[in-house]
Amino acid sequence: MEEFDKAQLTYSHQGLNLSLTPIKYIIEQYPTPFYLYSQKILEKNYLEFYNKAIENNLKAMVCFAVKSNNNKHLLKSLAKLGAGADIVSGGELKAALKAGLPAEKIVFSGVGKTKDEILLGLKEDIKSFNVESVEELELINKLAKKLNATAKVAFRLNPKVHAKTHKHISTGYKTHKFGILADDILKTVNDKQYWSHTKLVGLSVHIGSQLTDLDATKEAIINACECANKLPHPLEFIDVGGGLGVNYSPNTHAPTIDTYMKLVAEAVSHYKKEVEVVFEPGRRIAASCGFFVTSVIRSKMSEDCRFLIVDGGMNDFVRPSLYDAYHEVLAGHDNGDLIETDIVGPICETADCFATKRQLPILKYKDFVVIADTGAYGHTMSSTYNMRSQPIEIFLTNKGKLKV
Repeated sequence: MEEFDKAQLTYSHQGLNLSLTPIKYIIEQYPTPFYLYSQKILEKNYLEFYNKAIENNLKAMVCFAVKSNNNKHLLKSLAKLGAGADIVSGGELKAALKAGLPAEKIVFSGVGKTKDEILLGLKEDIKSFNVESVEELELINKLAKKLNATAKVAFRLNPKVHAKTHKHISTGYKTHKFGILADDILKTVNDKQYWSHTKLVGLSVHIGSQLTDLDATKEAIINACECANKLPHPLEFIDVGGGLGVNYSPNTHAPTIDTYMKLVAEAVSHYKKEVEVVFEPGRRIAASCGFFVTSVIRSKMSEDCRFLIVDGGMNDFVRPSLYDAYHEVLAGHDNGDLIETDIVGPICETADCFATKRQLPILKYKDFVVIADTGAYGHTMSSTYNMRSQPIEIFLTNKGKLKV
């Protein structure tokens, strides 16, 4: 842990008001590339999300999507604020529990839960398994019987809606692997063979990520409520998933959290009984608290094409390569006039490119650039491709300390 008495990291997306002083200080302590997370921004995002839910008269539980960022210091901070966890693996379950996220606030999603993962969830008595197939429900019931336990489960409904997002992160249509169709849920809930050691406590729906148009979200939640109204017993909760988008670029217009919560409140009112509303946000809470910092190795010209080659690669931060995702890029030094530049990494793939045709100053060896909004699906998706080491993660606390 390093003492850090410089100015707190601040950031506003459109103005890119990022204080470069602390980053210059951190680079003196730690080699690039690295991820830098701001506790201040993280907690502001979480509290805004939770408080807006309460303001809209929702009995809310916010279960942070651990797949978006599993940094131990980040998870501990969220646990202290009262957050729960949305997990998709046994490893994430262990990480959530270790960070202090309580089992009674953990929901376990995912189509491929293994026997060992289910047993771990049963032994910890988690809030719910979000069941994604009849076969999974059968296995959970069988394993719970062996433990003489009762598993709490929620069906994940596939609402058959088309979310307006990238095809790789759309999850709510019948051709996607996620969830169970309403007719199959209603048929299964009345089949006694699945319910000797399981208890239906909720209904879940999640249609994708980076959602900026909420029409499909509203339709999906209403579909879930209508399905819930047909179930034989009242539910403890309806899980409305996550996926609320982030303004990665000046041309992105994600809904405000207040707009989103008003929509959720109106949609959930279609369920005829009072119910807890579970949220599974990851990106909206973590994205803007994270920054990927990388240093210049060299630049090169190819006729009128200028490449800035940095020490971070697509193995470190894959979103631009995988999704053609746009992220703002900020130069750490102002060395004069701006020039159109492609920012690329050292990986032996043409796709190893963070941004193209950006207006940047002429940067030299050891100057640095900051890629913004990388707190979600950044480090968790990194790899050791080309036998490169994964970047370190640095957590800047509210008290100005650095935790690694």
